[in-house]
Amino acid sequence: MPRMPQTPYTSPPASAIHPGRHSALHGPRWIRFLRGARLGLPIFLGYVPVGVAFGVLARTIGFSVFQALLCSATAIAGAGQFIALSLLSGGTGALMTVFATAVVNSRYVLFGTTLSPHLRGVRPTVMSWLAFTLTDETFAVNIADRRDGLSTPASMAGAGAIAWCGWVLGTGIGAAGAGWIGDPTRWGMDFAMPAMFAALFVALAENRRHVLVGLLAGAVALALPALSAAGLTVSPSWFVVIASIVSASIAAVAFSE
Repeated sequence: MPRMPQTPYTSPPASAIHPGRHSALHGPRWIRFLRGARLGLPIFLGYVPVGVAFGVLARTIGFSVFQALLCSATAIAGAGQFIALSLLSGGTGALMTVFATAVVNSRYVLFGTTLSPHLRGVRPTVMSWLAFTLTDETFAVNIADRRDGLSTPASMAGAGAIAWCGWVLGTGIGAAGAGWIGDPTRWGMDFAMPAMFAALFVALAENRRHVLVGLLAGAVALALPALSAAGLTVSPSWFVVIASIVSASIAAVAFSE
C-alpha cells in the first residue's frame, strides 16, 4: 500500500493561538487605545475623589472654578499641585512655587527614562502626550503591561487619557461644589491616593522580592517623620521620593543578580 505524502507541519499564526495578544499588539490603533483606557480605569476611579479634594482646596484659597480646572488640565501633578496650593496660601511667590513643584515631581524623569527604550521611533506628538500624562499610576500600569509584552504607544496614550479625564473631572466637581462639599477629609477623600497606591502594589507585586521592596519602602516612609525628634525635619512631600530611592537602592544591592 503506497504511503500518503506527508504535509510538513507548520505552527498556526500567533493570531490563531492568542487572538487577544495579536489584537493588543497589531489591532487598529483605536482598539489599542481603548484597551489602554480600560487598563487605566482604576486610575480614573482613584483620581476622581483626589481631584475633588484638590478642587475644593483650590477654591478655599481663592481660585475660581476655571482656574482650578485650568491648573489640573495643564499639569497632572498630583501631590505637586497640593504642595503648590499650600505654598501659595502661605504667601510663597510663583517662581518658588514652580521650583518646589518641579523638585517634587523630578521622579518623573526616572519614570520617563525607564520607558524611553520602548518608545523609539514614536512620533513627537504622541511622545509629548505620553510625557504629559506620565504619573506614578500610569507608569505602574504601563510598565506592567510592557512586562507582559502587550504595551504599545497607543495603549499608553489610552491609559494617560483616562487618567487625565479622571483628574480633570474630579477637580471640576470639587471646584464647582466646594460650598456644598465643605471639608473633603470628612468624606475620606484624603485616603483615596494611599488606597490607590496600595491597590496598585497588590496588583503588580509578582513575587517575594517585590513584596519585600514594597514593604521596605512603606517602612521608610513611615519612619521619616521620626527624624523630627532628632531635630531633622523632612517635608512630607519628600517621603515618597526618599522611600523610593532608599528601597530601590537597597534592593539593587541585595538582589544584584
